[in-house]
Amino acid sequence: MLKDAKAFSGFSVDDLSKAKAFYGETLGLDVGEENGMLQLHIAGGTTIIVYPKPNHTPATFTILNFPVADVEQAVDDLTARGVQFQHYNQGDLVTDAKGIAHGGGPKIAWFTDPAGNILSVLEA
Repeated sequence: MLKDAKAFSGFSVDDLSKAKAFYGETLGLDVGEENGMLQLHIAGGTTIIVYPKPNHTPATFTILNFPVADVEQAVDDLTARGVQFQHYNQGDLVTDAKGIAHGGGPKIAWFTDPAGNILSVLEA
């Protein structure tokens, strides 16, 4: 029944205007707005909705992963745009001074949107 449905994902934020500026201006994504929600148009024709929620609680997991050719360069570019990367030193999860984890999988760095949701860039 749902096999041919073009599914999409969505997540909440506490301030739609801050989210629009962050995803559109800071991250450089194609952002649309309709029916009081944002649409993030990402590569591959996928659309993700972002909706306002007054009692929003940030996700405790990574909601969006952006594969990039060079994580070091992506982190440098995003840092220059004002993005602050998370730093971890918990067991096997250790990041360097830039916020990049180098062990146990692809190089990856996490950051948050203005609503506190977790995103990442990872080397693909």
